Amino acid sequence: MTTNLPGRVSAEPPRAPGEDLPTDPHPDARQRRTILTSVCIALMAVIASVSGLGVAQPDLAVAFGASQSTILWIINVYTLTLAALLLPLGALGDRVGRKPVLLAGLVLFGAASALAGLAPSAEVLFAARLLSGVGAAMIMPITLAVITSTFPEEERGRAIGVWTGVAGGGGILGMFLSAALVDLANWRWLFVLPVALVAVALAMTVRSVPNSTEKHGHSYDTVGALTSVVAVVGLILVLQEGPERGWTAPLTLTALAVGVLAAGAFVAWELRRRDAALLDVRLFGERALAAGSLTLLAVFGVQAGVFVVLFPFLQAVLGWSGLLATLALMPMAVLMMGASGAAPALAARIGPRATMATGVLLSGAGLALMASLVSVGGGYLSVLPGMLAMGVGMGLSMTPSTEAITGALPADRQGVASALNDVTRELGTALGVALLGALLSAGYRHAIDPRLDGVPQGVAATAREGIGNALDVAGGRAGPDGQVLIRAARESFVDGWQGAMWVGVGVMAVLFVHVLTRGPKK
Repeated sequence: MTTNLPGRVSAEPPRAPGEDLPTDPHPDARQRRTILTSVCIALMAVIASVSGLGVAQPDLAVAFGASQSTILWIINVYTLTLAALLLPLGALGDRVGRKPVLLAGLVLFGAASALAGLAPSAEVLFAARLLSGVGAAMIMPITLAVITSTFPEEERGRAIGVWTGVAGGGGILGMFLSAALVDLANWRWLFVLPVALVAVALAMTVRSVPNSTEKHGHSYDTVGALTSVVAVVGLILVLQEGPERGWTAPLTLTALAVGVLAAGAFVAWELRRRDAALLDVRLFGERALAAGSLTLLAVFGVQAGVFVVLFPFLQAVLGWSGLLATLALMPMAVLMMGASGAAPALAARIGPRATMATGVLLSGAGLALMASLVSVGGGYLSVLPGMLAMGVGMGLSMTPSTEAITGALPADRQGVASALNDVTRELGTALGVALLGALLSAGYRHAIDPRLDGVPQGVAATAREGIGNALDVAGGRAGPDGQVLIRAARESFVDGWQGAMWVGVGVMAVLFVHVLTRGPKK
């Protein structure tokens, strides 16, 4: 059995003119920069598509005459498919070659995005989003695996820092560009961005990205792949549908049971397969892999939960447009991307554990600042300091966490390592949206009840459903009654915000202690 050492790629024989360039085991500095640019552009296309369609929900409902439930399925099926297929397709890339899988994923993703932009019906758009998720699951883990298998050890940390910056800040940038396209044109133009990014990434990948493949002495773990898909689908479905249908709804409970059983079956099967497993779960006993995974799960969960709170605050409380609300998040994204790039140098000086702990501490401090300072009258400036602290903290914690995960798995499993990193992010995002969103809703209802004394019962019942509903019903009530209801809804939303953020602070505090005691030493 032959495997590639980290930082090296498998050599290939000379090829005829017109074929792929031969793989150089030591790409020069210029080629490495081109490789990094190529995979980051491909990653940006995937990340932008995760969040981009959310800004066009009202436009989609009008265009297709679809219900809110249908629109949410169109949006969520992309994330669901992406998360479910990351591990199986990441492992496939290790076996058949990372460059062929990346190219196939780019072609499929680009074609599906073009189909989505031209979709004549909600059904076609749903199918196109599902296919986009398949393509994205081929792209995302391979982009990181290309970095870890191509860059020498002394440069790998900096390259991973750039990758994590794009992965973390790219979603915010994608939301801003998507909101701009919806405002300036219409929702169909949302898919121009991923198609354009794919076209550039495809051309650069063909020219510059070397192929790398690993030889295995065992068969592909089909059972592990299938059980991982069922487990991830079940667990993500619970987190997506629970807030909408209710946590005790038949679909939610069924998905939970299937997800938990499949996860248990996956772990049992992988322990039996041992070294031939799709993912050797015994490695979670190593502090680096466990700490890196938990940090990414919590950090991305908190980030997603903060976005659930920030957008309604900026739009419903402050009255900003969708475009202005996404623009307001850009300072956080810029600091996050900058801190991600700086994290490897800091980790080299003080160690990855101290760097991760510093990032977690700053993220928790940012949440505490937002919970303490936020107010209706204070507006954007009351949340900006917390956003900036969170941006720096997340950037510092993400890069060493990702490097801890990829470094814990051997060279012939870098596709799986990258996929594990990505699955952790997706699960954390879904968990944060579901839990912090639920806490916000509960806090809002608890805060608004005493403020509705004297309000007609029907109006009060509508106002309890959420701040958007309260503002809608208040718009039909002229005079002081409408203004009282608007003020009550906005103040209650801020009260609910504070409760959700303090829970986030508690999560970060627990994570901080864990990283200090069980974080990676080197």
